[in-house]
Amino acid sequence: MRDAYHEDLDSLTDKLVEMTRLVRSAISRATTALLDADLPLAESVISHDEEIDRIFADVEESIYELMARQQPVAIDLRMVITALRMGTDLERMGDLAEHVAKVARLRHPESAIPPEIRSTILQMGQIAENLVTKAGACVASRDVEAAKELEADDDAMDRLHRRLFKEILHKDWKHGVEPAIDITLIGRYYERYADHAVRVAGDVIYLVTGSRTA
Repeated sequence: MRDAYHEDLDSLTDKLVEMTRLVRSAISRATTALLDADLPLAESVISHDEEIDRIFADVEESIYELMARQQPVAIDLRMVITALRMGTDLERMGDLAEHVAKVARLRHPESAIPPEIRSTILQMGQIAENLVTKAGACVASRDVEAAKELEADDDAMDRLHRRLFKEILHKDWKHGVEPAIDITLIGRYYERYADHAVRVAGDVIYLVTGSRTA
């Protein structure tokens, strides 16, 4: 019985790692769709969000069953609690990638991103991918030191987010209100995506150490 129980806990980890893979692919494709005005790619991000939602539903169901049948304690209880938190954050990351793709779809056949903003958006997309890749590795390995490193990467995302506002508010901005609103929203989506990845890493720290300040 206990072997099956720990297999169920390991299965939770596997599902969370799979979610990190899916949300990394989603933000990568959403960024490309946004920059290249690629409608089919944007539509694929939007339609595939259901797969992320399905895995999260499986995570939730597994957790409720474990709580009811096994009444976990100590580190097993921490695993169950953090799995639910991580799943929630990863599901939200999928939604944020979908939001980026929806902006690309809305502005098609034009790109929503003016030329002078493209490099910043590209960098934000790359940082987002890097963050979730690291978060997935931390979930799989429970590496506390690696989890701590995500804060520095998130700082880089915050700097780019601030750069976007400077561009929009600059006196030479010539693209009008609608693109400024699009870019404000897009910047927020990437910034929040990064925040959720950092929260996933923080939950790995809590899982291993029992503290969020380790």
